[in-house]
Amino acid sequence: MISRRTFIAASAATLATPALGFEVDPIFKPQRVGMKADMVPGQILILPRAHFLYFVDQPGSAMRYGVGFGKAGQAITGEFYVGSKKEWPTWRPTDAMIERDPGHYGRFKGNDYVQPGGPENPLGARAMYLYRDGRYTYNAIHGTTSPESIGRSVSNGCVRMINEHVMDLYPRVPVGAKVTVL
Repeated sequence: MISRRTFIAASAATLATPALGFEVDPIFKPQRVGMKADMVPGQILILPRAHFLYFVDQPGSAMRYGVGFGKAGQAITGEFYVGSKKEWPTWRPTDAMIERDPGHYGRFKGNDYVQPGGPENPLGARAMYLYRDGRYTYNAIHGTTSPESIGRSVSNGCVRMINEHVMDLYPRVPVGAKVTVL
């Protein structure tokens, strides 16, 4: 039986170690950038074509993170807000995802299985769930087990971040934060 301390240490080591032979392009690493002064601190702006998420944390300035985003036909746009947040979230693909790609998601078909949170979960270390008009949109800003997807349009609509980066952002984004996807 693995102890909690061993599990946490192994998880931290896994997250801190880049995938074999992979390192994120320096342009997608967190960087402080200038921002229009009318952007309110605490809000998030996402530019899908550029694959950047901006967290405005002070007037005229933001932290910019590289992201992976929705593939053609599955990308989201518009105004959202962070309706809830979770550390080490559980995950289950939507019925539409299972139908689109039964080869990949077949183990979820015809059952209620939910993948527990942890280092192997596709949502990674943290998730910030996106809502609109009081309803969850089935999209989130979350970590990933596929760091090579950063800078690409490959997701089913969610915004993927390197686990270290989403862990940095997560505590600074309050529930209710405005998220604009252009």
